[in-house]
Amino acid sequence: MTYIANAKRLTLAGARKMVQVAVGIAEKDGIPITVAIVDAGGHMLALERMDGGRFHTVHSSTTKAVSASSNKRPTTSKGAQNQDLDTTHALGLALAAGPSRWTAMEGGFPIIVEGECIGGIGVSGGDWTFDERVAKAAVEAIGAGIKIDNK
Repeated sequence: MTYIANAKRLTLAGARKMVQVAVGIAEKDGIPITVAIVDAGGHMLALERMDGGRFHTVHSSTTKAVSASSNKRPTTSKGAQNQDLDTTHALGLALAAGPSRWTAMEGGFPIIVEGECIGGIGVSGGDWTFDERVAKAAVEAIGAGIKIDNK
């Protein structure tokens, strides 16, 4: 029986690179965002709110990052078994899990390396397709993926 396992971890340099990429895209498109990067335990590694970014995006981007890391999947309005959730169930799940731990808002991705979740990213400030596109590009910029089956 194995009692100890090796684990990968996201470095501060990796988190900073993701922030740099996300902010670069947002600057190019003229959309002020907030980007949050957390480790596998949901602890903050990096947070940046661009000039002009709305203050509520600090909380929403952080929640997206934590939710993606915890669930090891993108943030979405789907439930744990990938079932569609109506508004009542999505709100109920957020309340049950804790409003700072789960969200149905798109724009959060896990950071996956060799099948292991090493953290999460959350982007807020644009529409949901923009937030998703920016977050995914930032994850890919460090050679990571967004699905457990990515190698």
